[in-house]
Amino acid sequence: MKCKICDNTTEFFGKGKILEKYEIDYFKCPNCRFIQTENPYWLDEAYKDPINRSDVGYVFRNIRLAKVLNLLIYISFNRKSKFLDYGAGYGLFVRLMRDYGYDFYWDDLYCENIFSKDFEIKDSLNTEFELISAFELFEHLNNPLEEIEKILKYSRNIFISTELYPVSNPSINSWWYFGLEHGQHIALYSKQTFEYIAKKFNLNFYTDGKNIHLLSEKKINRIFFKLLGYYYKIISRKKFKILKPLLDEDHKSVIKKIENEKLI
Repeated sequence: MKCKICDNTTEFFGKGKILEKYEIDYFKCPNCRFIQTENPYWLDEAYKDPINRSDVGYVFRNIRLAKVLNLLIYISFNRKSKFLDYGAGYGLFVRLMRDYGYDFYWDDLYCENIFSKDFEIKDSLNTEFELISAFELFEHLNNPLEEIEKILKYSRNIFISTELYPVSNPSINSWWYFGLEHGQHIALYSKQTFEYIAKKFNLNFYTDGKNIHLLSEKKINRIFFKLLGYYYKIISRKKFKILKPLLDEDHKSVIKKIENEKLI
């Protein structure tokens, strides 16, 4: 099987039992250390619930990542620009970022938008964004490079959360991120994988070495990014200046839309 990232010939990595019923093969690339499953024929069944039942960290993760990205944007990006959450799930992250004062929008092909219904990509006049956030998305991609090309049409800056495959090389049954119980994780990345992707698309790659990463055309202090997860904890205990929340403006905007719909 060819690697979906670098097209190198992969090696058999092991077997795993997903959804408690399907015995599937995993393959690892010796060149970029990308891990992929065999053809994922089980995905329709795995996505009966877009947000899998075992994802109990959904709210905690969104709150944490909103604080982290607030700090990153405030220091390194144009705060007054527009932003997009790609594969945005229920829209909780978009709502949190708008509460921080950033003009964020939602986009997701599979999940219902519950928390940010009136702030979807179709509601934005822009098709280009300062930065894209893509949280817990990359491990779900059957054709990662094709999806990355789509994302790059919106922005050359992609903030990603996905767990890096540890250098300790844990087995399929011992590392929780293989997600055997839900069967949705079909692509797993190493630091080398992202370095290859960054080089392919002529981008810079930054990582905390664990689960937050940035592919970007911008030059950012690597030590600052590596420590980003620690900085936000310190700053969140103090008064950290943020932009004016968009709560009032958003409320007025939604009310106006509702009133206009009644006139149609």
